[in-house]
Amino acid sequence: MNGNPCARRLARHSRSALLLAALAVLLVQTLIVWNFSSLDSAGGDGGARSREKREDRAGGLNKADREHPRRGLQKKGDPPPLFGKAAVRHKLQADVYHSHRPKEKLRLDSNNNENSVPKDFDSIDSNSNLGAQSQRQRVPVGNGKHKLDKAQVQSMLGKSANEVLKFPPMQPRGIGHNHNHTHIRKPHPQAPTVPALVQRSNQDPPFHQSKKSASLEPRKEQPQCEISGKEAISALARAKSRECRQQIVEVYCKHKERALMPEKVPRYCPIEGKVNVNVQWDEDPSNAARLVPVRIAFVLVVHGRASRQFHRLFKAIYHTSHYYYIHVDQRSNYLHREVLSLANQYPNVRVTPWRMATIWGGASLLTMYLRSMEDLLKMTDWSWDFFINLSAADYPIRTNEQLVAFLSKYRSMNFIKSHGRDNARFIRKQGLDRLFYECDTHMWRLGDRKIPEGIAVDGGSDWFLLNRPFVDYVVNSRDELVSSMKRFYAYTLLPAESFFHTVLENSAHCETMVDNNLRLTNWNRKLGCKCQYKHIVDWCGCSPNDFKPSDLPRFQQASRPTFFARKFEASVSQEIISQLDSYLFGAYASGTPNLQAYWENIYEQETDGPASLSDSALTHYHAFTRMGLSRAASSLQGHPNDNSCRYMAMTHPVSVHLYFLSDQFQGYLVRHVATNRASTQLESLETWVTPKDHFTLASPPHPTNRLQHVQVGSDWDPKERLFRNWGGLLGPEDEPVAVQRWSRGQSNLTATVVWIDPTNVIAATYDILVDASAEVTHYRPPLTPPLRPGVWMLRVLHHWSPLGQTSFIVAPLEFHRQQPIQQEDTRRLHAGPARNSYMEQSFHGLNPVLRLPVSLGAVEEAEANAGLTGAPLRHWLDRLLEGHWSASDVCSTGPSACPVMQRCRLTAWSSASPDPKSEVTPPREDGRIR
Repeated sequence: MNGNPCARRLARHSRSALLLAALAVLLVQTLIVWNFSSLDSAGGDGGARSREKREDRAGGLNKADREHPRRGLQKKGDPPPLFGKAAVRHKLQADVYHSHRPKEKLRLDSNNNENSVPKDFDSIDSNSNLGAQSQRQRVPVGNGKHKLDKAQVQSMLGKSANEVLKFPPMQPRGIGHNHNHTHIRKPHPQAPTVPALVQRSNQDPPFHQSKKSASLEPRKEQPQCEISGKEAISALARAKSRECRQQIVEVYCKHKERALMPEKVPRYCPIEGKVNVNVQWDEDPSNAARLVPVRIAFVLVVHGRASRQFHRLFKAIYHTSHYYYIHVDQRSNYLHREVLSLANQYPNVRVTPWRMATIWGGASLLTMYLRSMEDLLKMTDWSWDFFINLSAADYPIRTNEQLVAFLSKYRSMNFIKSHGRDNARFIRKQGLDRLFYECDTHMWRLGDRKIPEGIAVDGGSDWFLLNRPFVDYVVNSRDELVSSMKRFYAYTLLPAESFFHTVLENSAHCETMVDNNLRLTNWNRKLGCKCQYKHIVDWCGCSPNDFKPSDLPRFQQASRPTFFARKFEASVSQEIISQLDSYLFGAYASGTPNLQAYWENIYEQETDGPASLSDSALTHYHAFTRMGLSRAASSLQGHPNDNSCRYMAMTHPVSVHLYFLSDQFQGYLVRHVATNRASTQLESLETWVTPKDHFTLASPPHPTNRLQHVQVGSDWDPKERLFRNWGGLLGPEDEPVAVQRWSRGQSNLTATVVWIDPTNVIAATYDILVDASAEVTHYRPPLTPPLRPGVWMLRVLHHWSPLGQTSFIVAPLEFHRQQPIQQEDTRRLHAGPARNSYMEQSFHGLNPVLRLPVSLGAVEEAEANAGLTGAPLRHWLDRLLEGHWSASDVCSTGPSACPVMQRCRLTAWSSASPDPKSEVTPPREDGRIR
């Protein structure tokens, strides 16, 4: 049946209208979606937050990649990762640049977030309060839910999760790069750390598996789990090596399966509570004479380069009746060579045939102690009664005879220092309720854990005196307490500060515990608790301060039994060591040379190689050798045809020492080889260069001016308030710090600090709030590298009136990656920062206020110098340094054709000159050296 034509036309028109309406609705929806999408990508805060929420819902991996960019996690097309100060600058500039990426949520210059810092510690230096100008911005920590599934772990590790997890955890590696390019040493077998030994199963394995670590055996179980928790995700994102990420995944998954930690541990102590035997100090020699004297095994755990300070410690504690087992850190090759030489002179001194790269707070430190104990127990020719651990920063405050008399009276006791009574606070402060793992020479925090039931966890100092029966129990016992504690402390921060305490307090040996480690430690928590270890530990840490001469009465007046003190550092104060040495053993004979002098090696070509030096340090050392050769040639003034004292520099420096006199830095001693132009023979010379201080107070002096000194350098140590870069050697890529020293005043003041580059560009300015009681203030401005080489000025003002100023050198680089620098690198490194801007904001408007004219001549000269290489570059460098350094003297370590050249061994300053206080000699008839 056919319908009406009008009705049919109307129906067709209706369908067309509906279709048009549907298309219109679709177009509007598309426009709305496009509009919101464009808003989301416009770079505003709202868009960034919206994206971040969506990404958080999708998973935490991408966010972790943004927060902690690493080379191994970078995706194709991403911008290059940011490291070090570049990361800090990116954080500071987050509100200035419009980026397509969301704002960073974590502080890239710290391994700690707010929750990881114990409330007992304050990581802010009260002497670094900044005013409104150029303050660092704090970025809040994100609280989003993070998870990593197997696919995301795969993308992190570069392989499928199954393939990753089928491999056993690799042996954790230390930093131990030898950097020795002059000869090849036979490698020392690396001692496995505790984690590598306990991961293989739920049962505790023997502490050592002959020559093969238990961690290298095939695993029976393949842990697979979802990685959740911001600590584990952060650790995976920041770990540098694939091996370390593998190990983190395995440890985390095993912990999540409750297969890693013991949940309950038996207690074998027959009494309740903590035992503390009270011991008394008895100086009556007649009582000691009736006792069989104990013999002590000293375990010396040393690192660094202070070989002469170590020699003084060894002389003070040496006796032929005792034994000395020395472990030198894997990264301290120079010190290892010196210790081996010392050990060859004494039959009762041995050096561990293995070396480890132990870090502060790491599980490797406990492994090192346990392995040393095992070695000592196996030495059948060494019959010892007590184990004592010491570092090179320790020194005795009583004699060996007094120590032996005391220990002979209490030979069944164990001396170990506990934290106190508040156990919950100790657990929280030490992070014992957190899971840690050591790899890549770092202690990674992976999440929470529970303290095992059934025992009392204890801890305190990691310096102790333990008797042989307890040492044998800790090393060889297979009971459940010892095996469980080895498992638990394999994943613990600062395990050496708690493992021995906990085992002792809960074992059958508990009644032998004396809450006294017989040490005096110089704690100054106001200066010593600044989270100074955050670069190697995901936690805050404290460290004792160095003793100074004013502390001598503390040693003499110690009431409780005390036989050692720490810390001592001869580069900070040798005087206190000398005072203590004279107090114990009597003063050196009158006329003994160099009693006030101290030398410390900082570079040795044989053990370190040029690759261990920064380009800036290598550049300065070469310039210092040329200063010495110029000084030698100056002795021939008026004799142009005489070349007997003229030299041509050859190769890299042979060694470099710091030189101190009466606890004051006197400069660098650079030993080098040069060709004598007259004889054409190689000669070994040593040059002494001293710094010039360019600090000046404002003139005329004002009585209310509290400023005493201004210094610029790098590697500032806020604990000891000094620069570890002793000479302030700075290059274009360094990060300088400005330090001001003040006298105490009646009121606070605000000081303005201004940094001025060689072309009168104001690089930075900021305010320092100086309390009335403040003595030191410091700050490192986030300057954009490279710094322009030349003479920089630093001015300190109050209400724009000058208080004082200093100048310092940013030296151009003669070397780049230890090779002579090429022009393409000089134009990049010596031309200053891009757009002549060291910070985001410009301070050009302050030039008239500070009366700093812009000199076109200085700008043109800087541009010309930026392209110099070869001899012209060296002339420019030498001319700059001569204004701030001088060659005080030069000597020869061997024969010389120069008739006026003095011999180094006959000088008072050379590193080859006599140093009786640090020289070791054969023992006397009484068995002592000192």
